[in-house]
Amino acid sequence: MPLVKKPIHIFEPTPLQCGQAVLAMLSGESVESIIKICGTDRETTLKQMFLSLDKLGISYRRERIEIGEKGSLPEICILSLETPHCWHWSLYFCGTFYDPEYGILSDFPPSNRRYCFEILR
Repeated sequence: MPLVKKPIHIFEPTPLQCGQAVLAMLSGESVESIIKICGTDRETTLKQMFLSLDKLGISYRRERIEIGEKGSLPEICILSLETPHCWHWSLYFCGTFYDPEYGILSDFPPSNRRYCFEILR
């Protein structure tokens, strides 16, 4: 199974590497390895995130789901969040938020609009 049993939190090495940090936490790979898989050390697009998940062998649903409350999240998902400064990637894993910028949280990082992409076990 390519998914980790429990993520180890990783802070984004630079303010532009939240996507790479999320993929690293989800897969157990290093951020440096994920940068090579993504093909960028800067912001990651949705297309790059999907291609990286494919290369990592991680199954997911391509459907973007708008989220209002924590209770409506799937068990494991990648979050796309509109933060006060930019769009941001984060990870929700079995009741806990693993955010590359804010750390381990019990609720959403600061965000206005929230979407998720379900990760399948």
